[in-house]
Amino acid sequence: LGAAGRALRKLGAIDFATTIAPGLRDVLLTGKVKEATTRTSGQRRAYDAVVLDAPPTGRIGRFLNVTAETARLAKVGPIKTQSEGVSALLRSPMTAVHVVTLLEEMPVQETVDAIADLTSLGFGIGKVIVNGARPRLPAGPAVTAAELRRGLVAAGLPADRDTVAGLHDEARDQLIRRELEDSLRADLVELGLPMIELPLLPDGVDRVGLSTLAQALVSAD
Repeated sequence: LGAAGRALRKLGAIDFATTIAPGLRDVLLTGKVKEATTRTSGQRRAYDAVVLDAPPTGRIGRFLNVTAETARLAKVGPIKTQSEGVSALLRSPMTAVHVVTLLEEMPVQETVDAIADLTSLGFGIGKVIVNGARPRLPAGPAVTAAELRRGLVAAGLPADRDTVAGLHDEARDQLIRRELEDSLRADLVELGLPMIELPLLPDGVDRVGLSTLAQALVSAD
């Protein structure tokens, strides 16, 4: 099979097959997960953990369930046996599906729907990971224009009408955003799953930012 696979790859047959039958690519990917998970080196498993970056949240259920459907279609033979083995692994205690979301209305709703779908299909859910979380603002009443003007004057900064109005609009928008995020966060908490919040990285993901995210994930465990 290894030689045949190399020949097919050279001819481009795998790309051709997965293009005309898109579900086949998912079968191959999930099959590779099983191979990597069960691979051994000596008397030990080759890897401590295997991480698969899955498709978008709305498609994750169909993606992970593709081998179960393949097993249902293939009545007998090696395809059925392989498909059943992959399906069993993905539903075993060895596997956990972590769902990543943003504190925005559509991603949170997709997360709620995906978790319900995955649970009904028999997949184990791990954690809900909130990506790009902004620092929580202190609770309190909205700042008035008069308070902003006094603060600017006390700081020796311009306190003209346009400056005060612009800052007041921004403060109002931040308050609305905070209330929305708090509401969405409460929706995620109601799922009853462990939740991790990864901080927003204003400068993008560089080496320092990557370490920050890794530390947040490690600390949550």
